[in-house]
Amino acid sequence: MIGVLSKPAEAAAVEEFFELFKTPWEFHRGTRHYEVALCAGGEDPARANADLVLVFAADRLPFDAALGLTSTSERGPSLLSYRGRPLPIYGMRLTFDRSHGVDLRDARAGRSAGTVVRSGRRVVVRIGYDLFREIRAVLGAGQPTANASIPSVEMHIALVRDLIVRWAAPLVEIPPSPAGHPIIACLTHDVDHPSIRRHRWDHTALGFVYRATVGSLVNVARGRLPLRGLIENLVAVITLPFVHLGLARDFWDEFPRYLRLEQGLASTFFVIPFEGVPGDTADGPAPAHRASRYGARDIAHRIAALAAQGCEIGVHGLDAWRDSAKGRQELEEIARLTGASDPGVRMHWLYASDQSPAMLEKAGFAYDSTMGYNGAVGFRAGTTQVFKPFDAVRLLELPLHVMDTALFYPARMHLSPRDARARVSELLDDTARFGGVFTVNWHDRSIAPERLWGDFYVALLDELRARNAWFATAGRAVAWFRKRRSAQFEAVSTDAGVVRVNVSCDGGDELPALRLRVHRRDGTVDVPIAPKREILVAA
Repeated sequence: MIGVLSKPAEAAAVEEFFELFKTPWEFHRGTRHYEVALCAGGEDPARANADLVLVFAADRLPFDAALGLTSTSERGPSLLSYRGRPLPIYGMRLTFDRSHGVDLRDARAGRSAGTVVRSGRRVVVRIGYDLFREIRAVLGAGQPTANASIPSVEMHIALVRDLIVRWAAPLVEIPPSPAGHPIIACLTHDVDHPSIRRHRWDHTALGFVYRATVGSLVNVARGRLPLRGLIENLVAVITLPFVHLGLARDFWDEFPRYLRLEQGLASTFFVIPFEGVPGDTADGPAPAHRASRYGARDIAHRIAALAAQGCEIGVHGLDAWRDSAKGRQELEEIARLTGASDPGVRMHWLYASDQSPAMLEKAGFAYDSTMGYNGAVGFRAGTTQVFKPFDAVRLLELPLHVMDTALFYPARMHLSPRDARARVSELLDDTARFGGVFTVNWHDRSIAPERLWGDFYVALLDELRARNAWFATAGRAVAWFRKRRSAQFEAVSTDAGVVRVNVSCDGGDELPALRLRVHRRDGTVDVPIAPKREILVAA
């Protein structure tokens, strides 16, 4: 059991940290002895009653002097290195003259950011940053694009886990991936342009013609588009008048093709509720071209066909992020077509603010999947896991990790298919290493002319299959994490070399099982969790 000493103002960050690092813990009670005490935010470590004391603080403490530690205060964001991997720190930090037992270094300062000191029978690990302040910053405001590739929340968890396993093993936890699968794959599609027939020589149609002709020629010359892609785009331009006349197929209507590509895999389509509504920004009306040329009712037959094949329909919100009443109207428009009383939401253009979680929750949404980058791919929230925003009570956030337009648009990352595959594979490697969900957004028309990103998407599906991912709709992925969050360690003990654990959790029997992971100094053991049954594992 871990006893946590922290400032009352950091209670929400502490609680969310331990929902993500699902291991037995409680706020420190003075009369109880703990295997591990975690002290943060300047709380006095001398109060800790434990054999292993982990001290996270960015300020010098009287406790440091008692241990004979001297330190230097470092200001401004920095990249630490933990076991050779970058770990961003967004607040102040300390570095220490003494370096022992923790491979955590501040490269810019050229000094250690952590050290181990023995004090009698106790082991004290001193880390020079405020853990829960960092967790609050990353889950709340998100990471800058420069650190998009770093799952920093998972790195903080890994540091705490590693220290406990080294100095106080065994450790039990419920990892963030279901039994039998290293990761969860969440395939999503923002439905922005389901029909080119609805665009009669507006900026979208004119942009299509330019990119399909001039843009395609440039991409062929640069080796970014094969000749067959140029031909397919030119044919689409030639047939466009016939599409408008109803004499040729609408080549942006790719829902049937998505159903074929994803046959047997679950996916989620976020649909815009109302036509012609640009919505508002934080500073006033949004640009007019943000308004969609369709509303959910216009594709009701497609929504019904998708739902019949097991797809989930969510809300591609317009003003829900800033106005709960309008959010409720958007939710009800989709609910009328699907019958779902509490669908999820992803905001159009990924609009969000500090108040968004509260607004979306008040509107009635079950989850949000807006926290991602428009211009990059990676871990904006610093995590591979579904989490609860600090201003929400029940609403959960399904972070967005990879978006097609971020990968390929010239004004964004503008990667070649080869470089994009390498970047996405790196993100998948980290998701598999830490466990969690990998959320992809492939827009409805991205497999159609002029984008023609279908080959890349098919290859991504193949890679996810090869990694033995559990494919889940956004709602089912969130439901699995709700099941994990409901799990409670009712009893944990180690007697005669055997770890005994009892875990309870709420329902979710139709979802993949949770598993218990026991960390020992010689490795780990995974055991499926059967509620109301004691789990025994050799220590």
